[in-house]
Amino acid sequence: MIKNKIRVLHTPAAVGGNIENLSFSLRQLGLESKSLALLQNKFLYHSDIIVWSNKDSLIIREIKRVKAIFYEIMNFDLIHFNFGTSMATPNCYPSRNEISRGIKLYMAKMLGAFYTNILQLAELNLLRLINKPIFVTYQGDDARQGDYCLANFEISIASQVDESYYNKKSDNFKRRQIKRITKFAKKIYAVNPDLLHVLPPSARFIPYSNISLNEWIPSYKISNKNPLRILHAPTHRKAKGTDLLLHALDSLKIEGYKFDLILVEGVSNSEAKKMYQSADILVDQLFAGWYGGLAVELMALGKPVVVYIRDTDLKFIPTEMANDLPFIRANPTNIKDVLKTIINKPRHELISTGRKSRAFVEKWHDPMKIALEIKNDYLLALDGSK
Repeated sequence: MIKNKIRVLHTPAAVGGNIENLSFSLRQLGLESKSLALLQNKFLYHSDIIVWSNKDSLIIREIKRVKAIFYEIMNFDLIHFNFGTSMATPNCYPSRNEISRGIKLYMAKMLGAFYTNILQLAELNLLRLINKPIFVTYQGDDARQGDYCLANFEISIASQVDESYYNKKSDNFKRRQIKRITKFAKKIYAVNPDLLHVLPPSARFIPYSNISLNEWIPSYKISNKNPLRILHAPTHRKAKGTDLLLHALDSLKIEGYKFDLILVEGVSNSEAKKMYQSADILVDQLFAGWYGGLAVELMALGKPVVVYIRDTDLKFIPTEMANDLPFIRANPTNIKDVLKTIINKPRHELISTGRKSRAFVEKWHDPMKIALEIKNDYLLALDGSK
């Protein structure tokens, strides 16, 4: 029998509040669960432990990282990595043509890549040696590969971004990392279904668990007197389709349509939440093919969400979930027409969509339901490791 208090660590990054809220929910289910981020991100999601300070030098950071790896190994029964990597996040080896930028810089990058790759192998092998099960959640660009997207999807982020976002070197690096992680992981999850095209067949879809339902209270009020308040919150304008959205809105404004745009960028999650509450609808992602954690937050508030959904990815999610999707669908070619229809819609129809959105989140993004499913996976893995 496994002891009641399973000790689990969620690490190494704070991405969209997903692991922090999952960890909290697992504590509610009786686990001793902690979240650890190497570095606090700009959105200030809460993690139980932050390893690095912005003032730390490179050497101090590496000393702290190694200490954190030993803390991980010595104090937990199970490790749940997020964003597709372990605590020893490896650097990509520089390509030969980078020598032209200077031999010292090239050698520094080569040494850094060698060190982080060896450290990751040591970390993963130590965890396996002492029988600590490893779980991994992929969340987006930790697995998504530009060459695959361009070859297989008519609409994708890869068609919009430059070589600094996806390139041959980074695509190959991701494939190598996925292959390495797969050798050690008991279970692999993906919160975006398109990632399952490039992850091993054993990987499965798991919905976002990034919110606590009782902290996101819906409001079903859209004024008939005021212009519709359209919210958009890009983390990367090209990837999200922000320029297309702004062009469509400018065109509608010229045609005499009335609306207010709320553009949310570079603020903390708590500040952004206040802005979300004042919106009537959200326009989310126009190229990714799925919705993000932001959409879950706005749906929880009872807001309709406009997003591009790639139908060919729906085979990876439960059929019932696919049938329940409450979104107003749009794509890069019809976004203006979709927005025009929304602005002209009777407000009670938008409110009805908002209610369906909240119900969808309660059914599919309840963190306690997701945590219970993952807890059961943990129990099976721990039983198998005895």
